[in-house]
Amino acid sequence: MKKTAFLYLAGCMIILAIFSACDKGSDVLKSDTDNNNDDTTNEVNRYSFKNTVKEAMAVNKDDHDKAKDYVWDSTTATQITFNGSTITSNGTGATVSGSTVTITTAGTYILSGALNDGQIIVNSVDEETVKLVLNGIDIYDPANAPLYVKNAKKTVIILADGSKNIIRDGSTYILEDPTVDEPNAAVYSKSDLSIYGNGSLTVYGNYNDGIASVDGIVIKSGNIIVRAQDDGIRGKDYLVIKDGILDVNAVGDGLKSDNADDTSRGYVLVENGTIAVIAGKDAITAQTDALIADGVITLTSGGGSSKTVSDDVSAKGIKAPVNSIIDNGAITFNCADDAIHSNGNLTINGGELVISTGDDAIHADSALTINNGDITAKKCYEGIESTYITVNGGNIRLTSSDDGVNAADGSGGGDPGGGMPGGGNTGGGGMPTTGNYYLYINGGYLAVNAAGDGFDINGTIVMTGGNVIVHGPTENMNGALDWDKGFKMTGGFLVAAGSAGMAQAPASTSTQYAILINMNKSLDGGTMFHIQAGDGSEILSFTPSKKYQSVAFSSDKLVNGGTYDVYYGGTCTGTAVDGLYSGGVYTAGTKLTSFTVSSMITKITVR
Repeated sequence: MKKTAFLYLAGCMIILAIFSACDKGSDVLKSDTDNNNDDTTNEVNRYSFKNTVKEAMAVNKDDHDKAKDYVWDSTTATQITFNGSTITSNGTGATVSGSTVTITTAGTYILSGALNDGQIIVNSVDEETVKLVLNGIDIYDPANAPLYVKNAKKTVIILADGSKNIIRDGSTYILEDPTVDEPNAAVYSKSDLSIYGNGSLTVYGNYNDGIASVDGIVIKSGNIIVRAQDDGIRGKDYLVIKDGILDVNAVGDGLKSDNADDTSRGYVLVENGTIAVIAGKDAITAQTDALIADGVITLTSGGGSSKTVSDDVSAKGIKAPVNSIIDNGAITFNCADDAIHSNGNLTINGGELVISTGDDAIHADSALTINNGDITAKKCYEGIESTYITVNGGNIRLTSSDDGVNAADGSGGGDPGGGMPGGGNTGGGGMPTTGNYYLYINGGYLAVNAAGDGFDINGTIVMTGGNVIVHGPTENMNGALDWDKGFKMTGGFLVAAGSAGMAQAPASTSTQYAILINMNKSLDGGTMFHIQAGDGSEILSFTPSKKYQSVAFSSDKLVNGGTYDVYYGGTCTGTAVDGLYSGGVYTAGTKLTSFTVSSMITKITVR
């Protein structure tokens, strides 16, 4: 039940292409030249990719946000009032023509009232900012963008305290130049755009996008609701959400930046806020970096995890070609496609992530690092997938219908919508593949419940610390642990139960003792597996959730020359977390076998 991997050579070429094309920096990856069967010497240097939001933003273009943007004086502002089909203005800087008002001068404009068939145009050559204070407007233009910033140094939309504002367009535009599809959003700006305030703004993009800028968008605050026939909120150079309440429902992408011409632009940054996105395609998508610093975020894409999208559709939760970084936040994913995806680097430094997805929970084509955070994948095809995976910390729980952790050619799960399946131990045509793919576990807590391989590492595992629990597969074609080139264990705790057909344990190059016990018959899920020392002290009490015939175990409690007894069944009064008991007293079931540790890996077959 493994995904089909690209040929190894093609995978290497893809990775090299990513490195050479990326201007965000690049460290050298040590090569594997000895090609032995237990290569644990090839440490992976850090990529040029960035590991925190701060690091990524250090090489990205600064946003246009300034404190003075949000200071305004009502006594000097021009008042513009909409009266159904007419407009009145009592100050300077604005010209009224029928049901269209054109603002030509920098300054502050207070807008109120309803306009049934009209437009606000900003067309200023001044070097100062145009500030539009929306104080209860309801504007509808059936044939064009109701709010169109044609030209301005910067435009700031200020939502007056307690005001409710609505902007709607029609489903068909009559454009000045039909060969150029602009404007193409209900709120459309050809310059930098900011939104701020304690009021609300509801935007209906019936033609295409809801809110769009060909430069950058900064959302400072406000209660913003967007309904769009294509993208919800799109800033070409960048989309920065500093705070506020956002409710976006889009047929296309939800939150988006798409500048493909400048590697310092094309990013999406969420600093804080309460954000809910429902998108037919990607919920958050960037051309370079997708960065989450904090916030309470709910992302639904492609109809949710129970839906299937075609190969030419991308319906991911968070997607970026260079860096996908999460520093903090409470994020809930319900995605048809990958929940978190990067074609380059993906780093999780913290936060609380709850994931349901029809494809991978966390996927990076190049390198994937988890430093901290509480991560629960309730439903996914594969849990964690990348070429190079490093777990330094965090509390991670994965429930997968295929592999729990897959180190392989990560490009198979790439843009747009998952594309050709990748990973697994077979390449095109079913030929076995193995390569320079790595899983490093240096700390943290990782509990895996996998229908496929618990760990499917088409290369090498190095474990120096942390706690790993694997409820592995019941079918013999998969294993709780599946590695190709080596598994060097120098520290930490590991227990992995599953089928016996492909069962593996850490390799003999390890410096911490391990055992692998294969039984002649399967035990039912819920049957306790217990190991105790010769003096009766507890070493392991573990209850696999599914039928199992093999158990691999490594802990610093195993010592050379030590004699141990193995039982199945019985009960324990301790506290169980993910099937692993701590404390309490074990009441013996049936004795299975005894063994003495005399080598780094002790393999036992119970007949």
